[in-house]
Amino acid sequence: MPDDNGEKRDDVLVVAATPAEARYVPAGLPLLITGIGKVAAAAAVAHALAGQANRESDYTVVNIGSAGALRDGLDGLHLPGAVINHDLSADLIRSLGIDITDRIDIPGGDHVVLATGDSFVADPHERAALAPRAALVDMEGFAVAWACRQAGVRCRLVKHVSDNADAGALSWAETVDRSATALGAWLSANLA
Repeated sequence: MPDDNGEKRDDVLVVAATPAEARYVPAGLPLLITGIGKVAAAAAVAHALAGQANRESDYTVVNIGSAGALRDGLDGLHLPGAVINHDLSADLIRSLGIDITDRIDIPGGDHVVLATGDSFVADPHERAALAPRAALVDMEGFAVAWACRQAGVRCRLVKHVSDNADAGALSWAETVDRSATALGAWLSANLA
């Protein structure tokens, strides 16, 4: 929250993929809009963290955003305790003798696993294939967590269910404001 001089906090960075998801971020919280997808998110966060050479030890990146539910009945706000890179051929790469990270545990998160990939999940077959591995799906969470891990910075993921990762996901532009409202309220209650 801004101090008496109106300055922004310097111990946190709020990260969102789109301005629509960040519409209700409270004033005084530094905000980074990355763009959609893993490459855009990883590059933007890495660049922002590289400019923070004198970070406090408790510096935290908070990635907010909408997510699709991979399981029926899942809604509301979640703080995933793990994130997987779902569209990486990790098992195949491991079979070549190369160690690769395709899961990052997020300290302080809940039991929900978030799957991140560059494909926008709106197909029932893709949803069904992902559901045994994760409860939610997005397009940036793993990349943000990866960039934070590489920089030695704490990361939190805060995701709001905007759709069921099915044909209804194509109405995201009409439903994202509900997610933005919930995300802004969480930030106000926990960081502002």
